[in-house]
Amino acid sequence: MKGKDLLSATDLSREDIQLLLSDTEELKLRGGNTSLGGKVLALLFEKPSLRTRVSLEVAMNQLGGKTIYLSPAEVGLGKRESVKDVALVLSRFADIIAARTFSHKTVEELAEYATVPVINVLSDFEHPCQALADVFTLYEKKSEINDLTVAYIGDGNNVANSLMLVSAICGINFRIASPKGYKVEEAILQLAQTYAAESRAEVLCLDDPKTAVNGADAVYTDTWISMGQEEEAERKRKVFKGYQVNSELMSLAKKDAIFMHCLPAHRGEEVTDEVMDSPASVVYDQAENRMHVAKAILLYLLGGLEIQLGYR
Repeated sequence: MKGKDLLSATDLSREDIQLLLSDTEELKLRGGNTSLGGKVLALLFEKPSLRTRVSLEVAMNQLGGKTIYLSPAEVGLGKRESVKDVALVLSRFADIIAARTFSHKTVEELAEYATVPVINVLSDFEHPCQALADVFTLYEKKSEINDLTVAYIGDGNNVANSLMLVSAICGINFRIASPKGYKVEEAILQLAQTYAAESRAEVLCLDDPKTAVNGADAVYTDTWISMGQEEEAERKRKVFKGYQVNSELMSLAKKDAIFMHCLPAHRGEEVTDEVMDSPASVVYDQAENRMHVAKAILLYLLGGLEIQLGYR
């Protein structure tokens, strides 16, 4: 990694990702240990969560460490107390900080002043831990990730940004189909295409979901209405009406294509029950893999991999 923190998919090289995938596979097989005994993870959350909080708490627990959950009401990040002061104080108590924030700038400011590692576990700009869990799930289901094609249908949001970047770095072809006004930012697209040129992958930003899904190895979607966007709900439902992942759309992908979703899902909106509950769906494997990837990241950043895996 470029530094002590994991804030963006771009903090990872292809070799870093391959190492984390390998370590995740090993950790998933081995289960718990005491590598991080005595270590403390601070969960600094501005947004509520199911998978992020539970996966991190269970991961740290299974590695012998402890977690402290800090809610918005307890901290008032940037309001009750400055981000700088929170970072400096938490660095005196905890060995690592996992931050789930509204603004990506908040995560960057935390990392600037913290003297311990900071992990971005969701911001408005990226969700790198989710992307790593997604790529690990692809590897687990397909045995290889190079030259796979992922079709992402929906909003060009934080999940799309990170998955597109990780895919481009790893050599995974990535096609995203979004309605006008909801596409990924041009700067992110250009950056992903630069990585893709190095890895010999293809990154495409499209309008038509059918074109994106045609011949894909995996079809991915996310909720149309993210936290904090509730006032846009009705308008977005109308705009995204033609971007639902249903059986008809899935039929255009490869016969052995998998369906992916980072959850929570709004059944009947971005995806139908028929697809969510089909044999092609790997959404609950993705959710579980958040925990296994979290272990690999925590050990990587806290230097426990040598103790746990014994081959470095």
